[in-house]
Order: sequence, then C-alpha cells, then structure tokens
Amino acid sequence: MDIRHLTPDHAVSPQIAPEDMEAIRAAGFATVIDNRPDGEIPPDLHAGVMAAAARAAGLRFVANPVVGGAISDANVALQREVLDAADGPVFAYCASGNRCSIVWAMAVHVTGSGMTVE
Repeated sequence: MDIRHLTPDHAVSPQIAPEDMEAIRAAGFATVIDNRPDGEIPPDLHAGVMAAAARAAGLRFVANPVVGGAISDANVALQREVLDAADGPVFAYCASGNRCSIVWAMAVHVTGSGMTVE
C-alpha cells in the first residue's frame, strides 16, 4: 500500500485490497473513499466487497466512482460532502491515486466558487 498524503488529514493511494483496511485504520484514517468504478476491476475489489471490509475494520466507506477524464460535478460534490462530514482523516484510492488527487483538489477549490467541471 502506497499512502500519499496531500494534507495531514487527507491521503490518496493506488488500488488497495480488502485486507488493507485494518492497516488503513491503524494509520489513523476514519473514512475510505473508493474513486474507482467497478467496471475497471475484478469482482473481488468491487465497492461492495471493499465496503464490507472497511466496515469490519471500523471505517466509514463511500463509493464515488470517478471515470478517468470525465470527472463530473456530482463526483466533486460528493467528494466535498464526504470531506466536510469526515470525523477524522480521509483515505481515497483509485487505480494510481491521480483521479483521487484531482477530484480532491476540485472539491476543495471548485466547490462553492461558482465554477463547474463540465
């Protein structure tokens, strides 16, 4: 697992596995955001499987599938909602961590600015 901190309270990572959830919790995270669509990955990494593993580890889990090159206003808004509601550090993952970084930056800087992503 390759945890890349963007801020002290937000980190991104390439794809993780269900068994990584305990280590994510141990690293101090409270919420996990899955920014990867199920259509990109095998069934054993789909959001439902990952959500169950996160809950078992005591983590909040949110699926916000972001299609590469097609981040939507809805993706940005949901990412912002999750960040605002988080009761501790947030960990987000996708294929490489890049989409997570972009949607995080947009959620932090675009939401509320009157700008849109489309």
